[in-house]
Amino acid sequence: MDICSKLLGEFSEQNPRSIYEYLQGFGMYRPNPRSRRCFEELKMDDIWKKAEGIFQRYKTKWNGPDIPVYIFPINERRKIFGENSAGKSGVSFKDKMFLFLTPLKKEKELESIIVHEYHHVCRMNRQKKDTENYTLLDSIVLEGLAEHAVLEYCGKEYLGPWCNYYTKNELSFFWKKFLSDHLSVKRNENIHDHLLYGRGRYPKLLGYAFGFYMISQYKSKQKNYSDKISFLLPSEKFIIKNDY
Repeated sequence: MDICSKLLGEFSEQNPRSIYEYLQGFGMYRPNPRSRRCFEELKMDDIWKKAEGIFQRYKTKWNGPDIPVYIFPINERRKIFGENSAGKSGVSFKDKMFLFLTPLKKEKELESIIVHEYHHVCRMNRQKKDTENYTLLDSIVLEGLAEHAVLEYCGKEYLGPWCNYYTKNELSFFWKKFLSDHLSVKRNENIHDHLLYGRGRYPKLLGYAFGFYMISQYKSKQKNYSDKISFLLPSEKFIIKNDY
């Protein structure tokens, strides 16, 4: 709780336990000998310096905001994004970014999570809509665009495992059965996270998987795709009619 007490100024929340529980949902460590070893290994690997160099490179490339980036050990028992997510996770806001890591074998792994999360930051800052008013469609598009940035700048092997969970036919079925009628639900509605993360009866990481597919379909039809488009275009423009 001591660490989260130091983060109170970054959140409107006044209870450090609430902050900790929220960040745990994205992979923040639990205090134990294993996480202590992880922290020491991250220090030995100079992960903060490496992350700073990558962050500054994309901040310049994308003309993005200068925000604090917090790095903590990951809770390795929580497989939030699948068995093959390589010991990395994160969560982003318009004005800050959190990374949860184990020591990574390749620096490209670190780059890929920074690219994904910082793409979120840049898009959220360029969109006119307040993040509190984001819909399921906004979240699906946000995730799809970020992972396509990983594909472009880091390569296919660094994509999240959810990008290959389902076939085109399966995603088309999921679109009709689960997603198309719920695109306007807000982030504070329970069904938003159930569909985005694939909780309960829904397919695993459904919104993430469909987001990657949606942007793939858009890029195949629109040859002028660019970083600028990925930051500025409203979510509704990425829907290709009759294509799912």
